[in-house]
Amino acid sequence: MADYLMRDAVPLTSDQWQRFDEIVVAVAKETLVGRRFLALYGPLGAGHQQVSLDAVSGISPASVDAAGASPGEVIRASGRSFLPLPLIYKDFELHWRDIEFSRQTGLALDIGPAAAASAACARAEDDLIFNGNGALGVRGLMNTEGGSTVPMSDWAQAGAACKDVSAALARVQRADVSPPYALVVSQGLYPLLARPYAGSLEIEVIKQLADGGVFWTPVLSEPSAALVASSPQYLDLAVGQDLTTAYLETQNMIHKLRVLESVVLRVRQPRAICAIERRVRSGRSTRR
Repeated sequence: MADYLMRDAVPLTSDQWQRFDEIVVAVAKETLVGRRFLALYGPLGAGHQQVSLDAVSGISPASVDAAGASPGEVIRASGRSFLPLPLIYKDFELHWRDIEFSRQTGLALDIGPAAAASAACARAEDDLIFNGNGALGVRGLMNTEGGSTVPMSDWAQAGAACKDVSAALARVQRADVSPPYALVVSQGLYPLLARPYAGSLEIEVIKQLADGGVFWTPVLSEPSAALVASSPQYLDLAVGQDLTTAYLETQNMIHKLRVLESVVLRVRQPRAICAIERRVRSGRSTRR
């Protein structure tokens, strides 16, 4: 294990560390939403503090001829910028007596605090992916410049969600964006999709449009949704350090540990994102 995690400084066995690692990963998988449809780039390593983001030009149809001699347009990086790889972290404590009790009795150490820290980090990761972080100059799926928006209807009415998702799908398809398309909705909207519609459930009809899956997350403002083309040619999630646990310090015989990671969303082609919102945000296209 990497030295910077300082795991040897706390009196935990390798089996106990393994249990912490397993629960941190398991809780994150259950909690994370963005990673269910985004491609991952990395892990690059904990020392990486920024990652490149290339603007792409030359997006045009491929050449077709007999000799391969047509001077087709070349896809290339037309400009390069750099995004910070923010640290996401949550600390938790272990009391020395709990560790000693586990050693003396052979009973498992309580891993609940690590699980709670992992859940907090997962929620923060999704918030960064969808909403960005203004202080760090990082934008998310819902506020990336150049993304489009369609107005949201009243999803309490049967068929309204299908209508809005169809409009968003038409928007990204007109922008020549390829599937798969994932739909992410705010927490309050998701239960509305479980009603009967067109001889099925409305969510099942929507899944025919959003072939990359339908998800919900509490980090989206109510009510809102987004249709995202999730292929890595359009966007991905850059990972520096994936979720892990490190030792921080000991005070008054209480050991402080930290669940941490470093990630950032990279949007190469904003046309792959169409938000569905009641209020159109500035900086987004509303063209039909």
